[in-house]
Amino acid sequence: MIAGLINYLDRSALSIANKPISDEMHLTASQMGLLLSAFSLPYAFAQLPIGVMLDRLGARVMLGAGMLIWSVAQAAAGFVHSLNQFIVTRLLLGVGEGPQFPAGAKVFGEWFALHERGRPTGIFVASTTIAPGLAPPLLTAMMLGFGWRGMFIVMGALGILASIAWYALYRDRRDVALSEEELDYLSSGKRSADDERRMTSAEWRGLFTKGITWGMIIGWMGVIYMVFLYVTWLPAYLQKERGLSLTESGWILMIPFIGGTLGQLSSGFVADGLLARGLSPINSRKWPICIGLVFAAVFTVPAAYTPNLTLAILYLTLAMYFVNLASGGGWALVSVAAPRRLVASLGSIQNFGGYFGGSAAPLITGIVVDQTGSFVNALLISAGVSLAGALAYLLLVKEPIPDTPAEALPASA
Repeated sequence: MIAGLINYLDRSALSIANKPISDEMHLTASQMGLLLSAFSLPYAFAQLPIGVMLDRLGARVMLGAGMLIWSVAQAAAGFVHSLNQFIVTRLLLGVGEGPQFPAGAKVFGEWFALHERGRPTGIFVASTTIAPGLAPPLLTAMMLGFGWRGMFIVMGALGILASIAWYALYRDRRDVALSEEELDYLSSGKRSADDERRMTSAEWRGLFTKGITWGMIIGWMGVIYMVFLYVTWLPAYLQKERGLSLTESGWILMIPFIGGTLGQLSSGFVADGLLARGLSPINSRKWPICIGLVFAAVFTVPAAYTPNLTLAILYLTLAMYFVNLASGGGWALVSVAAPRRLVASLGSIQNFGGYFGGSAAPLITGIVVDQTGSFVNALLISAGVSLAGALAYLLLVKEPIPDTPAEALPASA
């Protein structure tokens, strides 16, 4: 969770410093949209190899190395003097942050029994809203004290220390001697000879033949598009559309992100509660996602149109609650949708699809704002994408990916 907090503080830094960076470097809204999106495409494309590497090398090595890379990139952003240099640091930030959330799914798949994975997943992914909620006052104060360049450098140094701590303290399950009772508990009494073997290339390729995989990919686009729009453009929205100062927007921004944090935290409890009441592991995660995406769209529409600032913040807070209810459910779904050795790969494939689509959100928003002078149409577009994501989960996510015994795999695998 600490890694997740640093991860999202680093992602939020550019949006918090949007205006001073734009002023100093003379960037248009479209150029800033390009800079904000530069993170997402390398993050998305890095997901596919990172998932395989996580399932083979483990979370200790992969998250430690990823955190080190992204933190060095974050610190380097404090020394840039051109748009192209800034884009390079954002590209490296995206690659480095790639292991974070698939690693989380793998960790919970390894160290928590099926019936209790929802709650730790919800707590972990709450970092994605706690950090952006803390970011406005924290990073604004840092920026006012040290300048936006100093803010990037300090955050980079913090991440480097965290990467060292993770590698020193965490252990992958295969590196720890567990008793038979502990193994039975973690596998919920469904152990097999294939539990500890490594994923094969045939199994990885086979993930793309499953309807549930494509439902998670397309549905996750709906989640990430709206999440990323809010994370990257909400500070500028409050300042440009609602006329708030940098300091005012910093404090008011905390309110929607508190709503998002409650959505993330409740997602795990809702999922585990539905599972305990008899829903299947898949449906206990799927239905909160669908409901979350639908209501996120429902509350985004009036937020776009109301002239009242108080009502706008209320609607945005409710939209953030529901889209993050879906977000927490999405990661909880990963841990029950596939055998343990495939969890990181499935999570990375989901994230690849989501961020490949979500990377368009900052750029599309910047272009729409430049063309119309308003955020209204940008918010309406995000509502439509959210509804499409809900439909994908509803129609395609039905049954978990079955475990394939080693003897049933092709000899070349």
